[in-house]
Amino acid sequence: MSGIYERLRSWMGGRGGISHKYVLLSHDGENQAKATWQKDCYLAFTMFLVLAALTGLLVSSTFPHFLVPTHEQCGTLYHETQCDDGYSQFWGQYSPYFSAPTDIKDELPEECEITFVQIISRHGARDPTSKKSTEYNETIQKLKANVKNFRGPAAFLASYEYTLGSDQLTAFGQQEMINSGIKFYHRYENLAGQYTPFFRSSGEARVVKSAESFAQGFHIAKLADKNASKYDSAFPYPLVIIPEVEGENNTLHHELCTAFENGTDSNISNNAQTIWMKIFVPPVQMRLNSHLAGANLSLEETIDMMELCPFNTVATLNGSISPFCRLFERDDWYNYNYYATLGKYYGYSYGNPLGPSQGVGFARELIARLTDEPVQDGASINSTLDASNATFPLGKKLYADFSHDNDMTAIFSALGLYNGTKALPNTTVVEAWQVNGYSAAWTVPFAARAYFEKMRCRSHEEELVRVVMNDRILPLSQCGGDQLGRCTLTDFINSLGFARADGGWSTCFS
Repeated sequence: MSGIYERLRSWMGGRGGISHKYVLLSHDGENQAKATWQKDCYLAFTMFLVLAALTGLLVSSTFPHFLVPTHEQCGTLYHETQCDDGYSQFWGQYSPYFSAPTDIKDELPEECEITFVQIISRHGARDPTSKKSTEYNETIQKLKANVKNFRGPAAFLASYEYTLGSDQLTAFGQQEMINSGIKFYHRYENLAGQYTPFFRSSGEARVVKSAESFAQGFHIAKLADKNASKYDSAFPYPLVIIPEVEGENNTLHHELCTAFENGTDSNISNNAQTIWMKIFVPPVQMRLNSHLAGANLSLEETIDMMELCPFNTVATLNGSISPFCRLFERDDWYNYNYYATLGKYYGYSYGNPLGPSQGVGFARELIARLTDEPVQDGASINSTLDASNATFPLGKKLYADFSHDNDMTAIFSALGLYNGTKALPNTTVVEAWQVNGYSAAWTVPFAARAYFEKMRCRSHEEELVRVVMNDRILPLSQCGGDQLGRCTLTDFINSLGFARADGGWSTCFS
C-alpha cells in the first residue's frame, strides 16, 4: 500500500495533474486562499477515489453514487441530475450539469464502432464574475441596512453574510469536471483505454483548472480499467493553453471581432433581456418587497436575488440547495431560465448578426480534425498554433477542448446545430422542447459538454457523424440525420457552408 501512496503523491503534486508550459493566471489574496482550500478538499477526495480504484472498490461498469455529490445523493454518473424538486434545471447557464432530455435513444448499433470523439466542454461551476460579485454584495448590504425584520423563508438573511469569491472554479465545479472525465472515459472506453485525448484549453484560470480536473477523472477511470495500461504512463497529460489576451487569436474565446465586441450588435442581448425582465420580474419584485419591508428592491436587484440561489448552491461542496432558492416559485424559475436563454440567443447565437461568426474558427478546426486535413485559415484561427503538429495535431482519435458558455454558444451556432430554431420572442416564454432543445440550461450549464462522434458501421460505406449535447442526441436535421441522429461525414461537412465560407468574419473590422 505504501507504493500506492508514493505513486499518488507523485502524480497529484505539481500543477494539478496535467503538464503545460504556461503559467496559470494569478489570484488575489482572498481568492488564492479560497482556491487553496478548495484544492485541498478536492485532492483529498480524489485520492480516496484513486485508492478505491486501485484496491478494486470501483468496477468498470458502474460507479457508486458518491461520485456525484448532491445533498440527497441522487443521480448517477451516467444520468446526472440534481436532487431537488427540479428547478435547478431552470437556472440558465448557472444550472449545475444535468443530462438534457432526448427524443433519440442514445444507443450504438452492434454493427457500429466509434472511431473518433471530439469533446468541447465548458468549465465547471464557478463563483460569480468580479463585476457580478460586487453587485450581489451591494444588494445584500442594501437589504441588511434597510430591512429590520427577516421572517419566513427570508429568515436566513438575518445571519447571512456575503462570502462568495469571484471568477474561480468552486470545489463543486471541480468535482463536476472530475465526473465528466470519468464519464467520458467509460462512454468511449474502447478508444480511451488505448488512446489519450489531445488536451487544449482557453487561458482563463477556471477553464485551465477544469481541463486539469477532467484529466484527473479520465486518469482515475483508466487506473480502474483492468484492460487499460495499469499506471497510465502518459499521465500527466500535456495541455495546450491559448492565452486570453487582447489581440490573441483564440478559437476557444471571443473578443477579437471588434464590430461584435464594441459595435451596436453588442447591445442586442441586453436589450432583448430588458424587455422580458420588465414583463416577468415586476410580480416577483412586488412579492419580495412585500415580505422584506423596507427593501425596495429594483428589477435588477430582484434578478440579483434570484442569481444568488445558484451561486450559493454551487459554493457548497455537495451542491446543497441554497435558502435563496426558496424565496421564489417554480414559475419564477421558468421565466428566469428564458431570460438567460434570451441572453445567449441574442448575444452569441442566431439572434445576433455576428454571434455565430465568433464560433467559425473552432468549426473549421473541427472540420480539420474530422477529415484529417489542414485547417482552413482565417477568422479566429491561430495560424501559428494550428500549423504545428505539437499544438494542433491531426490524426488523433480523441480531442478534448475547454472553453466558456458564450463561446460554445457561438460554436454551436456556427455549426448550424440549432439553425431550425425560430427567432425567440422576448415577450413570452418558448420552452426548449418547442425550439429543437435550444435553451441556456440545455446547452451551456456549468460543465456543459458536446461530443462530436465519428463511427464506422458495416452497413454504411462512409463513416457517420453524431452529436451528443449534454447526453441529448441531436437530430442533425441540417444534414439529413437518420433516426439515430447520424449523417454521413460528407453530408455533415457539406452542411457547414457558413463556417467554410466567410462566416460573416469580414464584417468584424469594417
